[in-house]
Amino acid sequence: MKKTLFFMRHGQTLFNVRKKIQGFCDAPLTELGVKQAQIAGEYFKTHNIVFDKAYSSTSERACDTLELITDMPYKRLKGLKEWNFGTFEGESEDLNPPLPYGDFFATFGGEKEMDFRARLLTTMESMMSQSDHDTVLAVSHGAACAQFARHWEGTSKIGKISGLKNCCILQFEYEDGQFTLVDFINHDFEKLT
Repeated sequence: MKKTLFFMRHGQTLFNVRKKIQGFCDAPLTELGVKQAQIAGEYFKTHNIVFDKAYSSTSERACDTLELITDMPYKRLKGLKEWNFGTFEGESEDLNPPLPYGDFFATFGGEKEMDFRARLLTTMESMMSQSDHDTVLAVSHGAACAQFARHWEGTSKIGKISGLKNCCILQFEYEDGQFTLVDFINHDFEKLT
């Protein structure tokens, strides 16, 4: 039986505005980030999407986003955390190397790219393989969403995705251990700024 995973990025944070690298470090949602989460919540309501279970990264920015979307109980999972950028945490985004990052950050105490991706895959598989998990919300981070989608590009029904804005939603179908990206919602928040 096919299940549905809504995997999404948190709302805008203070560090997003200040162009700071944030992986394991955290920053609060801005006023815009709160509005973005509320708009994402409205998307789910207007499409009559009801979640059986909800999960969040342990980072405050992800938990706060989820709590603005739904008031249902949820579980925090370390496996949904953002990439660990090591000593680059909290530094200017100007210091980021060109994409793809590969294992650059591992040299500075962070995670290797494939270790990060494996962590996400293990977490998602563990979540979605449980019974009573037919429609699931998971709130995470930009690089996490991108890495997970990149891993499943071969099964995607919508091709490659890019430009994952805050509170973007990736809709996956899950069946027999395989995820298929079936929709990508990148809300236009330009009117809010």
